[in-house]
Amino acid sequence: MSKDTEALSQLFDLLEARYAMRVIHALADGHPQTFRLLQDSVGGVTPNTLNTRLKELRAAHLLDHCGTGYKLTPHGAELARRLGEFKPFAGRWQHRNQGARAAARPAPRSAARSTA
Repeated sequence: MSKDTEALSQLFDLLEARYAMRVIHALADGHPQTFRLLQDSVGGVTPNTLNTRLKELRAAHLLDHCGTGYKLTPHGAELARRLGEFKPFAGRWQHRNQGARAAARPAPRSAARSTA
């Protein structure tokens, strides 16, 4: 396994952890957030889980704690920008996916009978 592939695998493992990407997204605007505010921003996360994610993201040097709360490091901010590129892609993907599902649905029986 190449070093780049190994690094990518490690990054994906970190980001796949529950709520990790939500934490990064919540801090992407550059404003520090307290633990409580971050918990509200992420939504649905227990204090224990959030604390675990924060420790993991800090150990990975993606976020840090400053005097006013948690904030992304420069590496974390770069990652957030790159993840932000997924947002327009996701919208296009969802739109195309919904169109493909609608086209694949069978016609209602009454419509099928009337055209036969």
